[in-house]
Amino acid sequence: MSAPSLFDRLKASAAEDWDAYVHHPFVTRLGEGTLPLAAFQDYLVQDYLFLFQFARANALAAYKADTLEGIRSAADSLTAIVTETALHVRLTASWGIDREVLETADEKPGTVAYTRFVLDTGMAGDALDLQVALAPCAIGYAEIGTALAPRLAEGAEHPYGEWIAEYAGQEFQASAAVAAARLDELAGGDLPAHRRARLERIFRTATRMEAAFWQQALD
Repeated sequence: MSAPSLFDRLKASAAEDWDAYVHHPFVTRLGEGTLPLAAFQDYLVQDYLFLFQFARANALAAYKADTLEGIRSAADSLTAIVTETALHVRLTASWGIDREVLETADEKPGTVAYTRFVLDTGMAGDALDLQVALAPCAIGYAEIGTALAPRLAEGAEHPYGEWIAEYAGQEFQASAAVAAARLDELAGGDLPAHRRARLERIFRTATRMEAAFWQQALD
């Protein structure tokens, strides 16, 4: 039996916070199709701004990498994030919200707090610190997409079906698997207790900020 991955160990260390994130009322109501459209629209606008900063974080990951393969992996993640923004542009355009509105919207405090935490973690730490800060988003959305995907097979057209399909889709699932494997590659095996504790703090904080990001849209 293989040892658990670093991501699995980090998730286990923050089990309560992880559960609050992936089963947040925003996620539950989105899956049910009962989430108010205004909350979803607000989320999408903020998430577009969020992804802009996460693209910067992945550019930073390329700078922090010490191998060509690490640079290539960060570049692939950056490309995936830029592609992901197309979903936001497409959905908001269908409601009459054009790209200029997206790009000139003000970042809400929760958006600023989360994205700058990730960037600051990457600037102050190493490549592994940064990837751990990115993991709740990069891997958590794949878990949420998988959990909500059965809703698409229930017959009626789902109001948020396109969003669910994006994160349940093969491309995003593959990207999440690569992100999880990258954590193990960067860790390189067993870590000292003090190093594990630091990574657990980073992961737990980022996970809590994910939940706060959902709540920001509901509020």
